[in-house]
Amino acid sequence: MAKNLDEEFEKAYKISSTTTLKLPPDVMLHLYAYYKQATKGTNYQQPSGNVELRNAFKLNAWFQLSQISEDQAKKEYINLVNKYLKNH
Repeated sequence: MAKNLDEEFEKAYKISSTTTLKLPPDVMLHLYAYYKQATKGTNYQQPSGNVELRNAFKLNAWFQLSQISEDQAKKEYINLVNKYLKNH
């Protein structure tokens, strides 16, 4: 199961990182937060970028996921990609 989940997560990441579709900011924040929780857990680090307010929103979105596991974050990330990007 874990290997299949990792493969699905990698496919979803590839789709989301190469899309040209403009997603709403809240969806982008969710994708960011789920990705970070899935790949880093609660090992928080300052988001890249030079816009302080945007970085604060990113970090806050990630903090809000501190109670879910890395595998659950992968599943939620995949669900978001399937919902918004699968057919684009």
